[in-house]
Amino acid sequence: MKLMTLNCHSWQEENQLDKIKILAERIKKEQYDVIALQEISQRIDGEYISENIKSDNYVQVLINELNNINEDSYKYVWDFSHIGYDVFEEGLAILSRHKIKSYDSFYVSQNQSENNYKSRKIVKATIEANGKEIDFFSCHLGWWNDKEDPFKKQVDTLLKHIDVNKLSFLMGDFNNNALLRNEGYDYIIAKGMIDTYIMAEEKDSGITVKGTIDGWRECSEDKRLDLILSNKKIEVKDSKVIFNRENYIVSDHFGVEININL
Repeated sequence: MKLMTLNCHSWQEENQLDKIKILAERIKKEQYDVIALQEISQRIDGEYISENIKSDNYVQVLINELNNINEDSYKYVWDFSHIGYDVFEEGLAILSRHKIKSYDSFYVSQNQSENNYKSRKIVKATIEANGKEIDFFSCHLGWWNDKEDPFKKQVDTLLKHIDVNKLSFLMGDFNNNALLRNEGYDYIIAKGMIDTYIMAEEKDSGITVKGTIDGWRECSEDKRLDLILSNKKIEVKDSKVIFNRENYIVSDHFGVEININL
């Protein structure tokens, strides 16, 4: 099984449509089983095409591009977390080429106002693959030192939604640098989650952000913010950072893909 996560920085990128095409080509080539995406936006004033999806929703545009290149096996779920840059409904998505049996979304932040960028919602999907039901969570969490909405409480709330009897994956932008000790990464690992990067037989540097980006303007060193965590030990063949070469960069974050045996 192959998994991928990416913070898309949607509709904030130069040459955005070209970058969506690059992403679609990669998805078609690699045939990811499940994909978690963060910062998936649609304009507030956009036109609805279904219950909560507007025509310019980034993930819908991605699906359209996949269809254009004869890849029609992916379905998705999306939900809106908060207003971004005053004009976007920013949310999260999960895509899969397997059956999505059920889905849910829930806040993990104390602040649950749509008008506050610190509001943090999680999208969860239960997916049936290879005869097994697996829970996947697309995550975009807050910062370790945020006194207004502490990362610890967000993690504690998130972990309450994990069924210990099932295999679960937390995938996304955790906004905590895994290279730093005694902060958010160590906290969530101490709570029992396992980093697939650590379990991987083959791996690279794991770095998913270089330099400064929104939310990290005062931190220029390399960061490993984007993770795929599991609640159980599994066989991880490899963990690879993607979209990190100059002509394939599609966001201010790089992506992460893993190959696992279940």
